[in-house]
Amino acid sequence: MVSGVRLVVLGKQGAGKGTQCVRLSHHYVVPHVSTGDMLRAAVKSRTPLGERAQADMDRGDLVSDELIMEMVRQRLTRADAQSRGFVLDGCPRTTAQAETLDEILLPETLDMVVNLEVPTHAVLRRLAARRVCEDCGTNYSVSSPPAIRGTCDVCGGEVVQREDDTEEAITRRLELYARQTAPLLDFYRKAHLLATVNGTGSADMVTRRVVRAIDRQLMDDRGRPRSEGD
Repeated sequence: MVSGVRLVVLGKQGAGKGTQCVRLSHHYVVPHVSTGDMLRAAVKSRTPLGERAQADMDRGDLVSDELIMEMVRQRLTRADAQSRGFVLDGCPRTTAQAETLDEILLPETLDMVVNLEVPTHAVLRRLAARRVCEDCGTNYSVSSPPAIRGTCDVCGGEVVQREDDTEEAITRRLELYARQTAPLLDFYRKAHLLATVNGTGSADMVTRRVVRAIDRQLMDDRGRPRSEGD
């Protein structure tokens, strides 16, 4: 099996990035690095980065690229990510972030960027049914609720429907994502790193598609999986 992979997973809200990133981290035995999880943890723990992020949000601003990429830098320079690789979830969102990520990884590079493609109508349906833990951010749905109604299986926090998971708000977020991400997809396409994978169907089906795409990308000229020592 391929090991030591450095992956980025892209996809619009509701495409199933979080689910697939967790599965890929288990499959390739690498850490799942979620910028959303890191940001929530930093704010909750009141770290220096968390306090800066909270200040941005209190002003009604987006958390700055500089702050997000500093969190990513700190995480990717830890021993597990350095030795085994990672699955990066939620970053980069812009070409500027992608260029900074390249600098962080030097002298290494990304192995692959997976873009999960899901039709907008399917995403709208998924997000309308989504429920989220207010404390840890774990996702549930109307059809796949926590074991105890309204209580997170992971941390015991309250599971709610996000206030901005309305069709109008979701549509605005998807339009913004499309505008931001189109140049990013071009950036990785030109670098010959991008694989667009059909994200519809069951989680198992999507995982099989993604793993096939990754393993195919990481085969060397001799037709065998590339290992950490190659």
